[in-house]
Amino acid sequence: MTAHRAPSVPLTSAATLELVLSSLDDDKAEDVVQIDLKGKSAMADTMVVASGRSTRQVAAMAQKLMDRLKETFRLTARVEGKDTGDWVLIDTGDVVVHLFRPEVREFYQLEKMWQDIGRSGV
Repeated sequence: MTAHRAPSVPLTSAATLELVLSSLDDDKAEDVVQIDLKGKSAMADTMVVASGRSTRQVAAMAQKLMDRLKETFRLTARVEGKDTGDWVLIDTGDVVVHLFRPEVREFYQLEKMWQDIGRSGV
């Protein structure tokens, strides 16, 4: 029989975001952008967009982030694109993370699209 361990840190949106940003910093992610989605989208509180220099680095950053989420919060995030490493989406529920190779990020300009939402009425 295995013992059930409680998460070492309470699972909150702020704690998840802090872990995501710390993990990306530790793994040398580049151009990390944090977008507040509160009031703009029901899908998450925050979107984080970052780049890695290669498909290998993007995939490694994604794997380490997923490992840290599981270790810290007992959270298994949904992930798409890790095998390819061009664009990896990690959905933790409260925080959505997009990891790109720079060329792919430039092509999609995801953060520009989300940062512009809500500004037109201001």
